[in-house]
Amino acid sequence: MPPGAQEVADRLGPLAARPHIAAALQTLGEPGSAQAIPTPAAVIDLAAFDRNVAQMAARAAQAGLALRPHAKSHKCAALARRQLAAGAVGVCCAKLAEAEALAAEGIGRILVTSPVAGSLNAARAAHLAATLPDFRIAIDHPDAAAELAAAARTPIQVIIDVDVGLSRTGVHDAAQAAAVARAVLAQPALRLLGVQGYGGNWQHMEGANARASAVAAGMETLLAAIAAIRAAGGTVDVVTGGGTGTFAADAAQGVLNEVQPGSYAFMDREYREALGSDPEGAYEQAATIVSTVISANHPRWVTVDAGLKAFSTEGPMPVPLSPRFAGCAYRFFGDEHGLLMRPEAAVARGERVAFAPGHIDPTLDRYDVFHLVEDDVLVDIVRVEARGASQ
Repeated sequence: MPPGAQEVADRLGPLAARPHIAAALQTLGEPGSAQAIPTPAAVIDLAAFDRNVAQMAARAAQAGLALRPHAKSHKCAALARRQLAAGAVGVCCAKLAEAEALAAEGIGRILVTSPVAGSLNAARAAHLAATLPDFRIAIDHPDAAAELAAAARTPIQVIIDVDVGLSRTGVHDAAQAAAVARAVLAQPALRLLGVQGYGGNWQHMEGANARASAVAAGMETLLAAIAAIRAAGGTVDVVTGGGTGTFAADAAQGVLNEVQPGSYAFMDREYREALGSDPEGAYEQAATIVSTVISANHPRWVTVDAGLKAFSTEGPMPVPLSPRFAGCAYRFFGDEHGLLMRPEAAVARGERVAFAPGHIDPTLDRYDVFHLVEDDVLVDIVRVEARGASQ
């Protein structure tokens, strides 16, 4: 093996024995090794990723906001560690299983942003609270407070989730917020930290003014909930929420003191088209799905090895980034294949095509490993520990 490959293999564990991963390990660190990665593959441009992470960290610091990136975008401990090293106060996880997978890899400061239900899930949350240095979880119903308290072995930090317009989870109004706050305060095993208000439906709105208007309306709802919680005797030290698309509007409103962007580290076609030249659109396309042309016989198109199983099917179609395929439309051509219209120049079997996914989060969740590259060199392969961890 090349220098360092055995260390990577040891970290990958049984995954390293898979032939396609073993083949990539044989070229680790060699010039041009990025071109030898078996496809389809999730490839992270490490320099671009680090620049995106640094840019968001700087913007958050300048705005006086704590940065807690959402790990649902990558579900990968190695990438979470890079975000923490760049100044993040912790990470968000969407589900308990996601938090459990990252906690097992030493990520110790986690907020679970989705409410859970039932005594079994409460016991899982209680275990995380007892084993991590800083675990917190969102709740939106008085019953959740009772469930968590019954399972608690050590104090559990909770955040009251407020529906600021998405209508997916969260207390619907100030009265519900106060009711949940009273339920938490009645449980000595729980510690109320504050509130969460996430407008997921705002993130891909086209135009900074439209996003700013939506955020302003949502923050009025959040402020009303905060006032009701405080009137009920609760403490609101943490006001968390926001995302990649609304960062500027979130900062301008001055209500949040912690933000939860995720996709900024990678970007995708959906964000690119919505954000355009706005400051939120200035992040680089750090994550791509690299494919290979496997058939070039048809006069109008070629077939690549990245199809329905390679990309999320929600959102816009993937778009080729390789310059010679600029403007060439892609569509799904079956589970394993994609159709890519031919450019004017001849295309040969074996040519590689990098794509920007339509929607990054559910696309990256399809991969067991990420291939980290610098320039044209494969420098590392890392596990996606929380892949499929939606429980």
